[in-house]
Amino acid sequence: MTDIALGALVGFVTGLHIASWGMYKDAPHEGFTWRTWVRSPIVAAVAAAALVALTSIDPTTPAGLFVLFAVTYGTERAVVEVYKSFFRSEDQSKYTIPMQFAIRGRVVESVAARWAAGVAYVVVGLLVLWGVYLLEGVDLGLHPILIVLIVASPGGWISAFGGAWKDAPIEGFHTFKFFRSPFVSFSYGVLVATLTDSYPFIFLGSIGLTVATIETYKTFFFPDRPRGKFQGKEPGFPEMLRRRQRVVPLFVSIWLAVLVCLALALTGSPDGLLLGG
Repeated sequence: MTDIALGALVGFVTGLHIASWGMYKDAPHEGFTWRTWVRSPIVAAVAAAALVALTSIDPTTPAGLFVLFAVTYGTERAVVEVYKSFFRSEDQSKYTIPMQFAIRGRVVESVAARWAAGVAYVVVGLLVLWGVYLLEGVDLGLHPILIVLIVASPGGWISAFGGAWKDAPIEGFHTFKFFRSPFVSFSYGVLVATLTDSYPFIFLGSIGLTVATIETYKTFFFPDRPRGKFQGKEPGFPEMLRRRQRVVPLFVSIWLAVLVCLALALTGSPDGLLLGG
């Protein structure tokens, strides 16, 4: 198997992980369709193959596999969430909190305005990523932990401000939720930085692991608590409350494989930014 094919396989499994918690939390309200189910595996497989082809990620090592999983997770989530927020047109009546771009809780109905906002959002995100990349060539004279703070935190703050923009007009502002993503993102940045010295990988990987962890916590630790976007709405497909249990073994198996890969990477002479890589 070529490295690119292996990368695509890792990406597909990463996408299955995303699709599993997505189906578990949404299917009772939206139903199940294969088109929605396979979206994340396909996007993640393409993203991972491109990452292997165009960057220095080596999918044949435990450290490379773990970093690829994390970076692919972050990339897929960025692509799909931007698409759903700005470029997809969907009936929002089924949601308590709009999933399309909204201002003060009111959906922006103009397609042109939403697309313009989406393009601006993508440009800003790419500029942040480009800035992180450019920092690699600059001697900041800082302790590596401070460098990780600078590199890993922006993704958490983007998530925090984006979540507050979307949720606060409906749910109110929650201080804990606002600061949760930046803190978790930095913590995962420290972990990823033990395995790679690539600033963009630390940036994207910390985002991916933050999403994976927070979504696992919200979805499977509180399975009977409706998501904010469905708050106050009865499940339209109650049979999915039973059928969704089928994805749990797959989801857990992927997590276990990722954790084993991480353990092997950490015990196999990791050589990242924090260890003098």
